[in-house]
Amino acid sequence: MAGSLNKVQLIGRLGADPDIKQMVNGKSVARLSVATSQSWKDKSSGERKEKTEWHKVVIFNEGLINVVQQYVKKGANVYIEGQLSTRKWKDESTGQDKYSTEIVLQGYNSSLTMLDSRNSGNNSNLVSENNKSSLPNDNLNQDSSDLDDEIPF
Repeated sequence: MAGSLNKVQLIGRLGADPDIKQMVNGKSVARLSVATSQSWKDKSSGERKEKTEWHKVVIFNEGLINVVQQYVKKGANVYIEGQLSTRKWKDESTGQDKYSTEIVLQGYNSSLTMLDSRNSGNNSNLVSENNKSSLPNDNLNQDSSDLDDEIPF
């Protein structure tokens, strides 16, 4: 389908430390739970109301997983840019189909920006799929061949 776009942008806080697991193929995957909130004043009561949404984020890029594992912790304020993906599986106990919608960070158009500063002189740290990083004093020597399989041409 020409002219379609699948892009998600979130700013929120991690509800737990990242969950890093090893897949069957030997590669790692990171799972994050990110909360976004909106607040408003109830017209009838005048009280302040708040609604929190929880988002499942899945990261497949090894370099980004390593950075997330080292620097991102529960409560961290992050900006996420990725694609929405729904996967389907069978529940082994009931045999019913189950679905999970996640924000996937994979490929050149995904990024994670840490909005909390590690020290007072630094306002943001950018880590994206193309292995760019503005983490201060950190040498993230990534093997650029990690991305060779993901080049779309």
